[in-house]
Amino acid sequence: MDPRQGEGLERTRATPAMPPVDAAVAIGLEPLRDARRRWPAWAGAALTLLMIAGLARELLGDGLDGLTRSVPGSPLFYGFFALAYLALPVTDYLIFRRLWRIPAAGLAATLKKRVANEILFSYSGEAYFYSWARANAPMVAAPFGAVKDVSILSAMAGNAVTLALMALSIPLGAALLPAGMEATAGWSAAVLVATSLPFLLFRGRVFSLDRPALWWIFGAHCGRLVAGSLLLALAWEAALPGASMAMWLFLAAGRLLVSRLPFVPNKDLLFANLAIMVLGGNGPLSELMAFTAALTLVVDAGLLAAFGVAAIARRRTAR
Repeated sequence: MDPRQGEGLERTRATPAMPPVDAAVAIGLEPLRDARRRWPAWAGAALTLLMIAGLARELLGDGLDGLTRSVPGSPLFYGFFALAYLALPVTDYLIFRRLWRIPAAGLAATLKKRVANEILFSYSGEAYFYSWARANAPMVAAPFGAVKDVSILSAMAGNAVTLALMALSIPLGAALLPAGMEATAGWSAAVLVATSLPFLLFRGRVFSLDRPALWWIFGAHCGRLVAGSLLLALAWEAALPGASMAMWLFLAAGRLLVSRLPFVPNKDLLFANLAIMVLGGNGPLSELMAFTAALTLVVDAGLLAAFGVAAIARRRTAR
């Protein structure tokens, strides 16, 4: 054997296995190392700042008095909002609990997954959760397949529920749509169908889990989306009673449609800005949409800070 090959083999044996990606790194608390990998984060941050500026203009256009007027006074709004916010991480936890028997700490991991997808860009949360699963679910030899299947099924469920809600809301809320928006809605529906077809046609090559598990996961995500939309509509109704059901259905369908956009951070911010454009500014409905998006951003940022502080405390305790 070449001596240099032997030395390389010894170095390989002596090098410890790469530790799992730290949660702080996975959710963007540490800077990216390569400029070529940094541009999506910079682009997402710039888009987020623009959307925050739009919300600030809506909420603070009349000063602090306008902001006070925009804050819902009903406790039911905050209760329904919290349940709607938790619908995704709780569903993800229940799914992976069934697949892998993950511990209760998995709920914090699915919360971090949600925050990463919102604060950074879509699917960064999946990258974090994959690293967490490899470190904390040792009974799983290859977690990538399951994480991939759950993500694809979540997207397909989102497309299906969005199409159903659009079919229900557009006839009822046709008067709320600007001129020419019906054609845009039709093209949007066609895109949703087209993005789901490849996974249906080639499901045998795409998915790793067995068929009963796939159907259960798809049903869980459909139930989560319906429940989340209903809870958010109840929150809006509690904050602004008296609006028509057609309005709430229209807004819920629009929010789901915006949520289908890939690689876009802070989709709630984007939806709120679009809703303000459609509804017109300085109205109770547009102010409510702006406040809901701002509250979501505050909760995301608060959780991100709390997870960061907890990670620092654990490291200091371990020393």
